[in-house]
Amino acid sequence: MRSKARNSLLNHISIATAPLWSAPAERSGDGAFPPKPKRCRASLATALHNNRLACGLLLWTCLLGAGGFFSGCNLAPKYQPPTVQTPAGFKELPPQSPEVTNLWKIAQPSDALIRGNWWEVFTNTQLSALEAQVAVSNQNVAAAFANFLSARAIVKEARAQLFPTLTANPAVTRQRQQISGSPSGAATLTAYSIPLDASWQPDFWGRIGNTVRADSLEAQATAGDLQNTRLGAQAELAMDFFELRSQDSLIRLYNDTVKAYREALDLTKVRSQKGVGIASEEDVAQAETQLDTAEAQATNLAILRAQLEHAIAILVGKPPASLSIPFEPLSTSPPIPPVGVPSRLLERRADIAAAERRVAEANARIGIAKAAYYPNVTLSASAGFESAATSSLLNWSSRVWSVGAGLAETIFDAGLRKATVQQFRAAYDNTVATYRQTVLTAFQQVEDDLAALHTLAHQIEQQETAVKASERYLDLATARYKLGIDSYLNVITAQTTLLVNRQTLVGLRTQQMTASVQLVQAVGGGWDVSQMPSRKEILSKAPKSPSRAE
Repeated sequence: MRSKARNSLLNHISIATAPLWSAPAERSGDGAFPPKPKRCRASLATALHNNRLACGLLLWTCLLGAGGFFSGCNLAPKYQPPTVQTPAGFKELPPQSPEVTNLWKIAQPSDALIRGNWWEVFTNTQLSALEAQVAVSNQNVAAAFANFLSARAIVKEARAQLFPTLTANPAVTRQRQQISGSPSGAATLTAYSIPLDASWQPDFWGRIGNTVRADSLEAQATAGDLQNTRLGAQAELAMDFFELRSQDSLIRLYNDTVKAYREALDLTKVRSQKGVGIASEEDVAQAETQLDTAEAQATNLAILRAQLEHAIAILVGKPPASLSIPFEPLSTSPPIPPVGVPSRLLERRADIAAAERRVAEANARIGIAKAAYYPNVTLSASAGFESAATSSLLNWSSRVWSVGAGLAETIFDAGLRKATVQQFRAAYDNTVATYRQTVLTAFQQVEDDLAALHTLAHQIEQQETAVKASERYLDLATARYKLGIDSYLNVITAQTTLLVNRQTLVGLRTQQMTASVQLVQAVGGGWDVSQMPSRKEILSKAPKSPSRAE
């Protein structure tokens, strides 16, 4: 009977071995708990003093657990950031003065970094107003911020394992049992219990500590992903904005062209009238064809402009119907690129910083895998009250308690733990290779954009010369046509040549602005590694808002 009465309490003990000591309440022969003695007001310290063995074992396990809590082993390899081959300077950064390239100069130490809102270097107020909305309203940025918050929560989940768990499970049980010697042969009993259970696994081998460390590093990497997503959305908006302004430039170009073609058609009609007879009907037909074609092409330009405007609306988190951007031809000039030296690129790119954090995370997870070679120790304790009547449930004589410790060790696993360690070492090597590839890709992107901008600067100068030559060609062809020396076909050829050269010039300037944005993105925008949240900031209650624009 006494053993069955204790089962409801002993089931709360969370270790695999028997408790070191337990003190259940005793019942009398009729199954009821005895009344509280007159002299049972002894303190808890006095009660434990009567159980010296239990006190000694409990004190030993607590001290051992505290020692493991504060000085657990770290089985992870000592971490060193991977080495990468870093050139002394960028190959495609021209050493000439700005007068030679019409664009570039080598960044000085004082201006080697873009600070604050990077899009302000383009000095366009409308672009700045749109960019400010990206960090707040863009849904991809919001999703990346949610991923960061999730990573923070995982760190807190892992950190909670460093501390004991405390649970309560009040219960009322009523049961009928067969009792030998009883007149009725059976008895119905009611048991009330208010147990309080505590359990703790000391982190002797650093398994929990390395888990917290790995999850913190992943949270830092996720913060880098957030910045990379934000920068990507901001750069995409800037490129779409300059392409839209380029479409406005083309629309103005075609409007001017249509106006010029209409004037040429009027001139041809006048020259073909009776009494003049200088121009033929064929000339009029050619002029009409030229005008109609230009008008059709001008109308088609509205399609891409509308699509770019819609894309910008989505980037700022608005439906396309709620955003309209006024017409304004492209007039912004590309800024001087504050590129700096390649070694600084490792600190300014969020994707590189995130890749490095994941290398450190993989290193910590090797320590988690190694901890499986060592036993797990579990300390547990339970205390509470148990009685057959509610009136005596909280009496001191109804107290029950137990303390215990358990140890679990895998003796044979057919090489499972060894294979697990090998798996995490291979995962570490994978992150190292990914990190180095990310660095190389970053160098390539900067070099590509520098080469593009350097080449475009010269090409734009050459194209401007071609436009001037086309204008002179058209003036000569028109004059010769008016004098009756050449046919109207020469005028059409000159008009087409001028239009094509002007279109090419607008396209080159658009490429130049796009490459400028891509270069700013390639060097990390206005971000640097000091803005990555520390472990303390990750565990704080107030994370930084995604509206941070740096």
